Amino acid sequence: MASSIVLKVVSMVVMCMVLGAPIAQAITCGQVSTSLAPCINYVKSGGVIPPGCCSGIKSLNDAAKTTADRKAACSCLKTAASNIPGLNPNLVAGLPGKCGVNIPYKISTSTNCDTVK
Repeated sequence: MASSIVLKVVSMVVMCMVLGAPIAQAITCGQVSTSLAPCINYVKSGGVIPPGCCSGIKSLNDAAKTTADRKAACSCLKTAASNIPGLNPNLVAGLPGKCGVNIPYKISTSTNCDTVK
């Protein structure tokens, strides 16, 4: 009888620990879009990079701490790049470097995001 009660208490504690643990979530395309919205005019026509663009790139890079985050960000960037008419691929690819951010892949519609580490 006592061992049955102990087993129930231990089971409840374990369930509380599992259910109460924070769940890690990958970066969303909404986060990517919000962070990089200030860059859209630049990647279409060039000129001066808006400060909000570089700060968005830096914050997005800082948020992409895991491989899953980096893959998600890559996929979102790839989709966004293919959906913005008039985008200059060279301006897009060079943007992280111009903002002083090193990302482990090229921002391009041809990037294979499955290989991102």
